[in-house]
Amino acid sequence: MPQAVRAHLIVTGLVQGVYYRATARQEARTLNITGWVKNRTDGAVEAVIEGDRVKVLKFIDWCRQGPPASQVRGVQVEWGDFRGEYQDFSIVS
Repeated sequence: MPQAVRAHLIVTGLVQGVYYRATARQEARTLNITGWVKNRTDGAVEAVIEGDRVKVLKFIDWCRQGPPASQVRGVQVEWGDFRGEYQDFSIVS
């Protein structure tokens, strides 16, 4: 039985202005996980994701690479309890 989890991510490096959020949304939808992604004022990208643990781990692996134009320096992950509060994966401002 799949285990549903929640993760809060902070992605640092060259991750703004390189279609990071759009490609993250595409990857999340492909993996059928939910949540959101947004740019932060400090130049990082922040995301909250929920879904099957295996799929969330795959998404985190993708975040460590990012889209071709990005240069990811690090991904900070904080695990939490699944809440089931999202229906889709969206870009927020």
